[in-house]
Amino acid sequence: MQEVLFVEYPKCSTCRKAKAWLDAHGVAYVDRDIVTDNPTAAELAEWHAKSGLPLRRFFNTSGQLYRQLNVKAQLDAGMSDAQAYDLLATNGMLVKRPIVVGPDFVLAGFKEADWEAALL
Repeated sequence: MQEVLFVEYPKCSTCRKAKAWLDAHGVAYVDRDIVTDNPTAAELAEWHAKSGLPLRRFFNTSGQLYRQLNVKAQLDAGMSDAQAYDLLATNGMLVKRPIVVGPDFVLAGFKEADWEAALL
């Protein structure tokens, strides 16, 4: 398998666990810090399309910023996909992590069974 992009927040315990999983399974990856190199709206749109997931799954719903900005209410009020990508692109702390981007798939969050199916 070719190298994947691993988008993480280094201080996040789930991200550290996911990175250890990649290392333990010999998966080659390029590491990207979601705070210092936040995904762009265009990248997020592409990743969302490749993931097959609902757009809400790309939001870090347990984060402080998500609650401060009352993002759930904005989404419930009918925020467009383009508006959601723009909002996510403003701050990496709004984005669900870790994210693995492969040639034809995207995984958001760390679910070991999903990662095994896509990466091994």
